[in-house]
Parts: sequence; C-alpha cells; structure tokens
Amino acid sequence: MIMNSRTFVYKKAGGCDIHADVFWEDATGTSESTSQPGRSTYPVIVWLHGGGLIGGCRTDIKADQKFLYVAAGFVIVSLDYRLAPETKLPEIIADLQDGVRWVRTGLTDHLPFIDPRRVAVIGHSAGGYLALMSGSCIQPPPKAIVSFYGYGNITAPWYSKPDPFYCRLPRISKEKALRSVGTAPISCSAGNNNRGEFYLYCRQNGLWPLEISGLDPSTQDRAFDPYCPARNVTTTYPPTLLLHGDADTDVPVEQSRQMLGALKKSGVPAEMITIKGGAHGFDGRGAFDRVVGPTLTKVVDFVSEHVHR
Repeated sequence: MIMNSRTFVYKKAGGCDIHADVFWEDATGTSESTSQPGRSTYPVIVWLHGGGLIGGCRTDIKADQKFLYVAAGFVIVSLDYRLAPETKLPEIIADLQDGVRWVRTGLTDHLPFIDPRRVAVIGHSAGGYLALMSGSCIQPPPKAIVSFYGYGNITAPWYSKPDPFYCRLPRISKEKALRSVGTAPISCSAGNNNRGEFYLYCRQNGLWPLEISGLDPSTQDRAFDPYCPARNVTTTYPPTLLLHGDADTDVPVEQSRQMLGALKKSGVPAEMITIKGGAHGFDGRGAFDRVVGPTLTKVVDFVSEHVHR
C-alpha cells in the first residue's frame, strides 16, 4: 500500500498556526501527494492526540493505527489544537469545532475525493475527551466516536483533587512547573518534553481543571457543564465506542464506565471494551499484540458500520 500525506494550516489564532496532517491510500500506484484514490469518495477519521491538553502533537498518531485505518478505506486527518495553560478550554474546544468544520468545508477544496458527510472522530486520553466533546459541541455530530481511555467529567475528584498515584512521584514545585510552559499560544509540543512537569504539578495539587479552564470546580461547578461530555448526552449523540484498561493509573476506568451509563440512559448505541490489566496507553503495545490487534479491528469495524449508514 502506498500512503499519501499532506500537511495543512487549518486555522491561525493568536499568531499561532494550527496544523492538520492528512493521510490516504493512493490506489493509482504512484507516490505523488496529489494522487487521487481509486474509489469515488472516502470517509474521514478525525484523529485527536492526548497529552492532558497540555502536551502532545498531531504527529503522535501511531504508525500501525494510521496504516490500519487507511487500509480500511479511510482518510485520516490528525489535528493539532492549541494547548493549555497558554490557551484555555473554550478556545481549545473552538479549535476542535473549527478543525472539523474545515474537514467538511475546506479540505474538499484540496482533496475532492473525501466525503464530508461521513466523518468519525477518534481520540486518545485528552484526545478521547475531545472526541467525546465532539458529540455535543459539533453540528451535525460525527457519525461515530471512539474514545481510547478518555473521560466525560473533568470536575470529578480524580482531576480536581490531588491524585494519589501522582503524589507518590517526586514533587514538582510551582516554579518548576511554570518554567516548563510559556505565555504565547502553541499547538504542538514536539521537542518540549518538559511540559509534562506542568501536568504532573497539576495532578499532584488537584489543579488541572482550574489551570486548563480558568474556572474553579469547587465554586463554579455548573460553569463546567458545557465542557463535561457526560452532562451533555442526548438521544442525538453519535454511536460511541469506549476503550479503557482497568489498571489505568492516569484516567480511572470509571470515567468510561460512567460515560457508558450516560449513553445507555439516553438510548445511544454504545459499547465499551475493557482491557484486563490494561494501563493508560495500552494500545502502545502495537497491532501485533494478541489483545491490542483484535481490539483495533473492533475499532475499525465499529467506525465502518456507522459511517456507511
């Protein structure tokens, strides 16, 4: 299989270029980036990276998953979005909305063989959270959502109180945490691994919701309503697949279980795959892993079923 790719700037904000990487199969047998595939139109998977909304980059998509999705007949659009704390949550959500809008209305100017009506969203960790957000903040909603170890409630104690697991790690001072971030907006942290120190500081002190949004969950809980997917599930929410390891020390598996409950309560087609002994980022073991491989196949089957309806 020959895979083509192109990189676009889908948005400019605050002096920051926000990029998207696009991948698709070239069925013509050439390696030119402008080659069109053999079929008439391709559905799209919008892919969202993790990193606690503080770090990460569109380039974090794993090669085996990228090839799997493209081989299954999808165009992959891996989106960057501005990162916290330099950019707060409302603007991050705006980037998500603008990114999907660009896929539907702007990308077709460059790649006319995509079908803007058939868009699914897949995300990992914080990207899984954003994928779940897409079910309520994007209109029309995606055809399907897949959340790898994501979360539906960002004011729950796991995020708004000091985390026992992270508190066992060496403490990060406020001064060191602040030195790891800046003031100007950025949309990709590639090459700056120190931003993880700010995330660790937030988790050790229960400050993540405050630092990400500028809102205090202890006094402004209702202000988080628009940003908690579990509070915004309706009968029109897209079919959703949740994947979570039951040994996840970063995002509790209960977050996906609670989201599943909210989806089922509203009658939304939803499934959850629980990986026994699975850690955060369990899929990093690769597609040849005896558990991960079949799980990724289920992801492809789920998305394919719903985008082609």
